[in-house]
Amino acid sequence: MTTAYDVPADLLIEKLSTYIRENVKEVTPPGWASYVKTGSHAERVPQRPDWWYIRGASLLRKLYFNGPAGVQRLRKEYGGRKRKGVFPAHFRKAGGSIIRDVLQQLEKAGLVDKVEKEGRSISRKGRGLLDAVSTQIKRDLDRDNPAMKAY
Repeated sequence: MTTAYDVPADLLIEKLSTYIRENVKEVTPPGWASYVKTGSHAERVPQRPDWWYIRGASLLRKLYFNGPAGVQRLRKEYGGRKRKGVFPAHFRKAGGSIIRDVLQQLEKAGLVDKVEKEGRSISRKGRGLLDAVSTQIKRDLDRDNPAMKAY
């Protein structure tokens, strides 16, 4: 069976975000989502209008690989370099509100479970969703490039 380990991350996140946008009604960006940066390290707001769904798909993938994980650990994963003008740049964590809100929405949808004292992990329904999307991506890749089927 094909899993999320077997397909490229960019294809998985793109297809999963499309699925979440169209089928998971619990995941919706709040009104303030179009005005906020993703952290203090970011200079501007995200340019893609569907960035909320992409972040949700990315969080699902991270929990699939590294779960259970808490908001603080995920803040570190999504953080980046903060430019300080003429001074040396330093690492800054991402904002926690966005990550927390997306995780709560995914939890309401049944794709994520809360684990006491450890954070959140992917649920059986979420794991099944990622495996199904991965299988579809693998099937499309094999159809488009038959020479890669040997690998």
